[in-house]
Amino acid sequence: MLTKGIMDILSASRQTGWVLEPEAKRLLSLAGLTVPRFLWTNQVEEGIRFAREIGYPLVGKIVSPKVIHKSERDGVAVGIDSDEKLTGVFNRFSRVEGFAGMLVEEMLSGIELIVGAKIDYQFGPVILFGMGGKGVEIYRDIALRMAPLAKKDIESMMKCLKARPLLEGYRGSEPVAVNELTRLLSTFSDLVVGLETSIESIDLNPVICSSTRCVVADARIMLRG
Repeated sequence: MLTKGIMDILSASRQTGWVLEPEAKRLLSLAGLTVPRFLWTNQVEEGIRFAREIGYPLVGKIVSPKVIHKSERDGVAVGIDSDEKLTGVFNRFSRVEGFAGMLVEEMLSGIELIVGAKIDYQFGPVILFGMGGKGVEIYRDIALRMAPLAKKDIESMMKCLKARPLLEGYRGSEPVAVNELTRLLSTFSDLVVGLETSIESIDLNPVICSSTRCVVADARIMLRG
């Protein structure tokens, strides 16, 4: 699970104390989790070429070691649908302190979930799963389990959610890909156990699940020490 590539990313992030989102997504991809198609660039022309390659609309995000919570700095732009809008967002981000580029990635649709982990200094790694997005702190519809997660733990976490009908297909909507969600939670659990001595927390919010796949749309990894 802990490949040289994963350890190199963690080592390179020690100075900031946390892993920038593009590198966090690269780490998660190396661990076997699904992430969006994305490009991290500090050249707007390169961003435009990538956008034309995968197609609009897209999401743009600020990348800066000074910005941990992007929403607090208006650092996320969704629905970018033209070269002109992409250029405008890039120029706005470039004025943010510590600007280290822009993350350009595909837009996703589906149910927004949260998957996270904290290392409890007494009990070890604890996995969180629930309804995600901006309303996560309002709804507080989550389940907690100790890692590593067995299949029965994952099934129990899903059943515990008040919003479980949304996962199963509510009022004619398609159910999420439960097999993919189960695989994501199992893989994430294994990763967290492997990183127990290196991290303080990992937050994947949102993880966007559709009827075909579950994709980590945003990620933040805080390092220990």
